[in-house]
Amino acid sequence: MSIKSFFTLLFFSSLITVVTAQNKRPNIILIMADDLGIGDLGAYGQTKIATPNIDALAKKGIRFENFYSGTSVCAPSRSSLMTGQHTGHTHIRGNKEIEPEGQEPLADSVTTFAMYLQQAGYATGAFGKWGLGMIGTSGDPTRKGFDEFYGYICQRQSHRYYPTHLWHNSTKVILPGNDLTTKAVYAPESIQEKALDFMDQHRDKPFFLFVPTVLPHAELAVPVDAFYEKYANAFPETMHKGNDYGPKATVPGYASVEKPRATYAAMVSRMDAYVGEILKKVEALGIADNTIIMFTSDNGAHREGGADPAFFNSTAGLRGFKRDLYEGGIRTPFIVSWPQQIKPNQNSKHVAAFWDIMPTLLDVAQIKLTTYSDGISFAPTLVQKGKQQKHDYLYWEFHEDGGRQAVLYKNWKLIKQKAKSAESAYMELFDLKKDPRETTNLAAQHPKVVQQLLALIDEAHTENAIFPFVKK
Repeated sequence: MSIKSFFTLLFFSSLITVVTAQNKRPNIILIMADDLGIGDLGAYGQTKIATPNIDALAKKGIRFENFYSGTSVCAPSRSSLMTGQHTGHTHIRGNKEIEPEGQEPLADSVTTFAMYLQQAGYATGAFGKWGLGMIGTSGDPTRKGFDEFYGYICQRQSHRYYPTHLWHNSTKVILPGNDLTTKAVYAPESIQEKALDFMDQHRDKPFFLFVPTVLPHAELAVPVDAFYEKYANAFPETMHKGNDYGPKATVPGYASVEKPRATYAAMVSRMDAYVGEILKKVEALGIADNTIIMFTSDNGAHREGGADPAFFNSTAGLRGFKRDLYEGGIRTPFIVSWPQQIKPNQNSKHVAAFWDIMPTLLDVAQIKLTTYSDGISFAPTLVQKGKQQKHDYLYWEFHEDGGRQAVLYKNWKLIKQKAKSAESAYMELFDLKKDPRETTNLAAQHPKVVQQLLALIDEAHTENAIFPFVKK
């Protein structure tokens, strides 16, 4: 099948109907960590940080080994997730700041999968970090499919865990005691309370709960509580000096951290505890059997604000970090649980990415996809029914540091570095089957493969006036 025919088929793909035991649409909970490395979870090999709740979720369902984020940085990865399109097609392809608050908004013409769910009768709520458009713009979450939003509308603001304010729909919520000189309200705790309240309020109808938590993104900050005390003396430490709360504090700054390793570990464990609270709430409401729960991260591990991913093996041995298109920057944890539908203790090698989540969730919700998506539903892999389609290739873009493009085709991975300059661009080719850590560049030995994969890059990329690449 040609690539063109393949995507035409995806555009008109048939619905895979998954009927629940209750014969009604399932509740959907999608939890997305921020800058969490694939190796930061016990389910993926972490030994220094405790993540018992997420590990238990993996044992109850399916753990994907080859799952990829939209790209290696926040806003475009989230755009890819919400629109079901890779970064060669999705509207937002970079982190573009808008003053005084927010990022480049999703356009009016953009349809998110939350909009499909909302139109089908789902109660929809998002609690955490948005980053796809300021309140009142075309990218406002309440214009992109969410009945309720609470959290950081702007990812620049989310660099502080004790921010001056959060947003509840169109209302600016001032946090008493938080003024960038003093700290009183730890924002993730406030956001978690709202997420749990949403579940209580909508227990009697299908709901979609989106939890794009800011944890464990920098700054590194947690209250001095049991989570922190668990790790306070566990690791050798070197203080990180940053932009502290006080008269000279700036909104996007990262505060100093006396014990950055302990703080990072406490942030991950705290996030895990929040996941545990959500799981307990599902059980308490009696809706566990008809609730599909997904957990992932928006990109690979970060090295900001004192974070030390090498110490924690946050990339599980893979090369690269946030902002890289090496595997460590884009390979992400992905766990799905759905009692009665997904068998427990599964490990899947199926290759999938953020843009597959939209068609998958619409499949399980029995909603027909009528707008363009680059994704393929992996519902057959989840429930082990029907034939699972596979991608011919996966594609990513990154628009900072001179631009990067990458394509994964079978065992081959090509990364085009400095992609915005014809004069400076260079290629890196890896055989992931033989070299999963991307240690040996084979571009010079396989020029025909390089040209074949460059053709796929040209096919996948469409120019975007807001986030352009310089073409040859």
